[in-house]
Amino acid sequence: MAYITLNRKSLKINYNYLQQLFKKNNIEWAPVLKMLCGNKTYLEYVLSLGDEQVCDARLSNLINIKSINPNKETIYIKPPAKRSISKVVKYADVSFNTEFTTIKWLSEEAVKQGKVHRIIIMIELGDLREGILGEHLLDFYHKVFELPNINVTGIGANLNCLSGIMPSKDKLIQLSLYAQLIEARFGKKIDYVTGGSSVMIPLLLKKQIPKGINHFRIGETLFFGIDLFSNKTITKMKDDVFLLNAEIIEITEKPIVPYGEIEKNPSGEILEINPEDYGTTHKRGILDIGLLDIATTDFLEPVDKKITFIGASSDMLVVDLSESSKKYQIGGVVSFKMKYMGALRIMNSKYIDKKLH
Repeated sequence: MAYITLNRKSLKINYNYLQQLFKKNNIEWAPVLKMLCGNKTYLEYVLSLGDEQVCDARLSNLINIKSINPNKETIYIKPPAKRSISKVVKYADVSFNTEFTTIKWLSEEAVKQGKVHRIIIMIELGDLREGILGEHLLDFYHKVFELPNINVTGIGANLNCLSGIMPSKDKLIQLSLYAQLIEARFGKKIDYVTGGSSVMIPLLLKKQIPKGINHFRIGETLFFGIDLFSNKTITKMKDDVFLLNAEIIEITEKPIVPYGEIEKNPSGEILEINPEDYGTTHKRGILDIGLLDIATTDFLEPVDKKITFIGASSDMLVVDLSESSKKYQIGGVVSFKMKYMGALRIMNSKYIDKKLH
């Protein structure tokens, strides 16, 4: 069975780096743990690293987090669905919201459970995913303020999550001004102005985060050490927290060009033939992992940079080993680094074993 490893040492380096970065800038932060897909072994390790709040977008994952540490403060980072209201109030200390109707349901459920549920109102800053329009904020807040057992603990925004709109200092100033407007109008303190996700880290490193932004939610940079502006690894962070490892089940010298009548493969692709490849061969390795597990090879990068992809079927991945100086054998392992979406899909696969390293 193919397996994914989480490197504890590398993750701890990344976690400590972020802790120090945010502390130096007087900003609170919360790790986003949806990448772990509720895996208890991984969650236990991450939860042991610090006292910060944690975020997730799946209630089943929040339930696992609370089972490991009932006192850990949890944030549900998407507007709740109606069917999930009771569990959101029970397992999420804070939730993101954009609809008054939903907040009213949360209020009613919080009364039933004898709890005060805290919410963060998400504001639209241009990416056009979740968020209320700024011109509606004061009326919206006024209605929410009258609901029992609801505490508006903050406002926030997301960028670069749907339309690719990148954050800027101006957009963050706009967000912080909304918080000041609410405080001035209603005389209520806004505890958190949560400026965004990993995509904001490059602005922080360049000292371009306005003072009003005091909270971040970080997943991708925590697990991949990446600067999402440059797509390069941040100095002093690690990019090898996750590795995908697949066993070699066949190594054979075969023709580069298949023989027979060519039609679309099961993925709907038609192989393009390079005439120069006729009569040539290469060393092909087959790995015990396929599209059922990884969906696509677009988010995988072989650790051995001399390996290239040939193709994939539902259960097998074919690679070219010809240029590699490493002497691969049957039963050996080929390892891959992954981009965020690749790791997320693979972590969600029940066919991939998960190990701590």
